[in-house]
Amino acid sequence: MKVLLVSPVPRHSTLGNAATARRWQKILVELGHEVEMLERWQGEEGDLLLALHARKSHDSVVAFAEASPDKPIIVALTGTDLYQDLPDDREARESLRLASALVLLQEHGRNFLPVEDRDKAVAILQSAVPPVRAPRQSKEAFDGCVLAHLRDVKDPFLAARAARLLPEESRIRILHAGQEIEPGQAEFARKEMEDNPRYHWLGELDPEAAKERLAGSRLLALTSRMEGGANVVSEAVVCDIPVVSTRISGSLGMLGEDYPGLFEVGDARALADLLLRVETDPAFRDALREAAQPLRARLQPGTEREAWRELLDGIQRRREGAH
Repeated sequence: MKVLLVSPVPRHSTLGNAATARRWQKILVELGHEVEMLERWQGEEGDLLLALHARKSHDSVVAFAEASPDKPIIVALTGTDLYQDLPDDREARESLRLASALVLLQEHGRNFLPVEDRDKAVAILQSAVPPVRAPRQSKEAFDGCVLAHLRDVKDPFLAARAARLLPEESRIRILHAGQEIEPGQAEFARKEMEDNPRYHWLGELDPEAAKERLAGSRLLALTSRMEGGANVVSEAVVCDIPVVSTRISGSLGMLGEDYPGLFEVGDARALADLLLRVETDPAFRDALREAAQPLRARLQPGTEREAWRELLDGIQRRREGAH
């Protein structure tokens, strides 16, 4: 098929949704489909519309459905869709109604869909591979990695606040990679570095450099207030890096409800306690790795590719049967 992949984020952006769209393009081409990347649909010819973001791609979904009522539409749901726009946003709800299928980045997101749309949803976890170059871990510091752009939804300075609460003898250092998205955040990061010797903001890194930074760390701290299904968790798991995360649906759907490295959103004290436990308790580090092992098999690129093959083959069969 010719797939029209609509992502409202520019394709060369470093934001997570743009990276997801680029990976999906690669997967679909590997499966033999032709893919045209668009920021919005404006009449381009294609056999199927794959729209990332129910609300932001709403105009494209509606226009494509009106122009080609017999052609399938897949809507992929972001964290903003699931945990902010639904169930009250009319446009997001209409995108779900018009979709032939819905894609979630983790299974827990199904709980936030309207009941009538849940049967259309399939969870396809984002795959990851370790970096080409495996960096050495620091012997002087116990590095905790934060890979998050500077925007409020990521709570990007929570790990820095937690680091301030650590005892003097702790060797924990927070290394934070991410670009300024919201004005004033970079200035805040620079001031935090001046006042907090445990915090180092690295600025924006390209994807491979960010993955190398992660692989060279002792732990990943995910501090977000909401995530559709963070690919950085996938990267940490395949790199065998222990993860501590906010107790949010996006992480519960990947790591599991009983994962031992969870803490409440915004709780710097709880995060500090977890950071110190990871640093000082080898058995706890092993427990975090072991708890993430069931996820690891689901994060292989071949697994993600086969999930897309099944979804698109099923859509094609239903379309041929209707004709």
